[in-house]
Amino acid sequence: MNFANLIRIALIALQRNKLRAFLTMLGIIIGVAAVITMMSIGEGSKQSIQQTFSSMGSNMITVMPYSNMAMPGGVRLGASSVQTLTISDVEKIRQEVTDISALSPGVSSNGQAIKGANNWPTNIQGVSPDYLQIRKLSVREGSNLTEEHVRTSAKVCVLGQTVVDNLFTNGEDPIGQIIRFGNIPFQVIGVLQPKGQNTFGQDQDDIIVAPYTAVMKRVLATIYLQNIYASATTEAVSEQATEDIIRVLRENHRLREGQENDFDVRTQEELISMLSSTSGMMTTLLTAVAGISLVIGGIGIMNIMYVSVTERTREIGLRMSLGAKGRDILLQFLTEAVMISITGGVIGVVLGISASFGIGSLLSWPTILSQTSMLISFFVCAFTGMFFGYYPAVKASKLDPIEALRYE
Repeated sequence: MNFANLIRIALIALQRNKLRAFLTMLGIIIGVAAVITMMSIGEGSKQSIQQTFSSMGSNMITVMPYSNMAMPGGVRLGASSVQTLTISDVEKIRQEVTDISALSPGVSSNGQAIKGANNWPTNIQGVSPDYLQIRKLSVREGSNLTEEHVRTSAKVCVLGQTVVDNLFTNGEDPIGQIIRFGNIPFQVIGVLQPKGQNTFGQDQDDIIVAPYTAVMKRVLATIYLQNIYASATTEAVSEQATEDIIRVLRENHRLREGQENDFDVRTQEELISMLSSTSGMMTTLLTAVAGISLVIGGIGIMNIMYVSVTERTREIGLRMSLGAKGRDILLQFLTEAVMISITGGVIGVVLGISASFGIGSLLSWPTILSQTSMLISFFVCAFTGMFFGYYPAVKASKLDPIEALRYE
C-alpha cells in the first residue's frame, strides 16, 4: 500500500467521527499551545532582563561595603550600616586599575524634594560626572555635573523627568531654579533624558543627581561612601577589572591573606546570569507542566485507537482476506494516529502563537516566539502519535482474519 493511499484511508476514517477526532486532538492542541506560550514568555523575560541591565550599563561594576562581623547578640549589620569605603579607595582604583573607563563614588539618601508649594518623595544620588556615562544616562537640557562642582561641593543638581513633572507642575523651565532636598537648597543645572520604568517596575526617572561631596557634607554628614561605581572598558575585560579592584581594595584596607573582604564587588554579568538562570528554571518548570498535556493527549490517542481497532475489526479481517498484510494494517492505523497528533499540533502551534501575541499586547508582558520551540513541538507531536498509536496498530495487525470476519 503506497503512502498516498494510507493518507486517503486515514482521512476517510477520521471524517467518519469528526467530533471524536477533534476531542482526541484537544489534549495535543492544549499541550502544544501551552508549551509554545510558556517558552515565548520565558525567552521574552530573559531578553527583557538583559536589556534592562544593558540600559543600566552592561560593563558596570559596583563595589559595596560588606562585613560578616556579628555584633553583640549575634546581630549582623546590613550593607547600608557598614562603613568601609572611602575616597582613598576611589583614588587607588583610579591610579592602579587600567581596565576601567569611568569611575564614580556613590552616596544616596531618600527624602522630600520641595519647590514652592510642590513636594515629591524621591532619592538623591551623590556622584561624580562619570556616573552618567556608567549608568548610560544623558542630559536632555542644561549640563552635567563637572569636576569643579565636585571639588567645591557645589549645591547643584540634575533632575530626572519624574521629579521635574512633580515639582514644576506649570511647565516652567527648571534650569536655573532652586529646589530643596530636605532643608538643603540645590540649583538645577540640567534635566536627564527620560528612560521610563525598567523590567522590575522601578522608575528610572525618579532621581536627583548631585556632586557626591555636597551630599556627603550637606545631606548625610559622613566621610564614608555607600558605593563605588566603575565601568570596564569592554565586557571582555570586566572580569579582569573586577579582580584588579578586589586586589587594590584589599591592599588599601590592609587585609591579610585569608582574611575576609570587608567589601563586595558585583558586575552586571553576575546579576544577568542569576536572574536569567532563575527565569530559565521557571520557564522549564512551566514548560514541563504544560508538556503533561501532551502526554495526556497521547493517552487519549491510544485510547481512541483501541476503540477504532475494536469498531473496525470486521474491516480489518476483510482487508486481510483480500491480501492486505499485517504491515499494511499496522501502517494504516499508525498513519491515523500520527495524523491526529500532527493536526492537533498544527492547531496548537497557531493557538500558541496567537496566545503569545495576545499576552504581549493585552498584558504588556515581553514575549519572543522561538522557531525552535515550534519545530520541537511539531516533532514531539509526530513522535507522540507514533508512540501512543503503535501498540493499538500492532494489535490490529496481529488479528486473525477469520476471527476478525466473525466479529460482531
